[in-house]
Amino acid sequence: MSARTDTSTRPLPTRVDTRLPWWALALPVAAFAALLLLIAGPGGAQATAGDQGVGRVLQQLQQTLAP
Repeated sequence: MSARTDTSTRPLPTRVDTRLPWWALALPVAAFAALLLLIAGPGGAQATAGDQGVGRVLQQLQQTLAP
């Protein structure tokens, strides 16, 4: 006994719906703008005179990595 094949045809979609929600564009734009403002803004970039911790760490790294 042979198996019965499905002969019904489904209509093929004529176009693909590629619409994006509004936040799919707004969120990356907002994140980029926030990061750009953080990089470009001068807020709090002054070095403190009494804090030598970061300088010591960088100097130690330089001495460790130097041949």
